[in-house]
Amino acid sequence: MMSMTWHNLEFVRTGLDLVSCGCSSNSSFDRFPVRNYAKGVHRSVRRGHGARKLSCCRRDIGRCRVLPTKTPETLVNGSPIGISQGPAPVLDKKEEFRSPISVTNLFQVVADDLQTLNKNLLSIVGAENPVLMSAAEQIFGAGGKRMRPALVFLVSRATAEIVGLKELTKEHRRLAEIIEMIHTASLIHDDVLDESDMRRGKETVHQLYGTRVAVLAGDFMFAQSSWYLANLENLEVIKLISQVIKDFASGEIKQASSLFDCDVELEEYLIKSYYKTASLIAASTKGAAIFSSVDSSVSEQMYQYGKNLGLSFQVVDDVLDFTQSAEQLGKPAGSDLAKGNLTAPVIFALEEEPKLKELIESEFCETGSLDEAIGIVKSCGGIERARDLAKEKADLAIQNLQCLPQSTFRLALEGMVRYNLERID
Repeated sequence: MMSMTWHNLEFVRTGLDLVSCGCSSNSSFDRFPVRNYAKGVHRSVRRGHGARKLSCCRRDIGRCRVLPTKTPETLVNGSPIGISQGPAPVLDKKEEFRSPISVTNLFQVVADDLQTLNKNLLSIVGAENPVLMSAAEQIFGAGGKRMRPALVFLVSRATAEIVGLKELTKEHRRLAEIIEMIHTASLIHDDVLDESDMRRGKETVHQLYGTRVAVLAGDFMFAQSSWYLANLENLEVIKLISQVIKDFASGEIKQASSLFDCDVELEEYLIKSYYKTASLIAASTKGAAIFSSVDSSVSEQMYQYGKNLGLSFQVVDDVLDFTQSAEQLGKPAGSDLAKGNLTAPVIFALEEEPKLKELIESEFCETGSLDEAIGIVKSCGGIERARDLAKEKADLAIQNLQCLPQSTFRLALEGMVRYNLERID
């Protein structure tokens, strides 16, 4: 795969509005190498065909910029996906909650909103086709944390306080429903691609009804969510959420085209993670702020919060793939690596141990080679450096919330960041 650097990736999204944080500066961006997250130093990446430096762009914290809003391949609102910015990390261990954080408790402040959403989900899918309705009931009925719509409600209520809005609008509620429909459609398709038989303890749609029905059910839900999205009649939100559906496909294509590729770099991994995970969360939180009619600088911070939280979640998931048991994961440990999907812990470990590259490029054809590769990832610091990367993204997410007034909703948004990190403590 062709090596990618931030400065040579071209803008692929056109016609996007530029958002200003209040000044007219548009001076050039500084460039500096990607950090070594574990050791906090700049270094060349030692891999494959010799040492290469990864160049990135960074926004100078002391100045404001006018920036493109949704271009993860180059800049995401002024900050490349893989690079930190701003003051020192704020998630000091001393400040973290001493007792484990419960998602149920975090979402208690929007429990009524979530209850209404659960009632509405099936009705907005529609009952025209019994098979599609049954498929929707299967996936919605499997439960789940409803994290994405909960984030919509939390940001909606936190930003509503800024403008004195007493109650959520119908657009806020419809956005949460659309986001959950899009997420559900992506899960149905993911299960087909991954050939997964179980989802949240229940048989998957394709296992029950076959691949053809599963693909069509996912397509239908994408289409239905798009119809409801158009009826929101807000062009900015329509563009924002429509891009997410494109991002899902882009992420899957990027992943499929880089299997067992030991030259994959951290930026590429983070871009793919943005497409597959963070894009939807970022669009959810920004869309919620837009419907609260807050200043554009606040909605952009909510976008950044969702992006950084989403990236942190993905890195944590990739760490858990190596640290949890098959029983905890519901699938064999190291399953991503077995399929050739190289995640943050593997990318970091590849910098330290050439033997790992040999094992991966052999596609684990020899008995015991996968277990050996997993052992190398654990022993070469890949897990620890990935943890640092997850925490760095979490620090940025907390910083993004500084524009919100203190409230139970802001505390819950901060709690979501800490809950995620507790999964790998």
